[in-house]
Amino acid sequence: MPIPLDWLKMKRLDIIVPHQNLVAVNKLLHKHTVGGMSFYDIKGRGRVKQEPVSVGSGSTRYAPEFGYSTKIEVVVSDAMAKVIVNDVLKVLGTGSFSFGKIFVYDVTEAYDLETKEEGESAL
Repeated sequence: MPIPLDWLKMKRLDIIVPHQNLVAVNKLLHKHTVGGMSFYDIKGRGRVKQEPVSVGSGSTRYAPEFGYSTKIEVVVSDAMAKVIVNDVLKVLGTGSFSFGKIFVYDVTEAYDLETKEEGESAL
């Protein structure tokens, strides 16, 4: 049985950016009083080819298949999701394909292990 959309009150944002933008996203999340976030270094490829890299003193150069980025994961209330996405786009958006992505997912349940709170109050 499908879950009614009005029950979905939380969103997970996956924000993929170059590592040097981690501090800017963290400041933005603090501005919106987001309680926590997870981040980790990732490798991958997108639509844009990576620039060639010099491999030594010779003239040999190669273009790496994969680039490095940072993935930030955060769960926020449904009401805050669009506000945060718009702020990230305003602060970091450059119009370049290679700059990053934001993916938004529905979260149907959340639990705080310490307080045993559920749903948005667990955030």
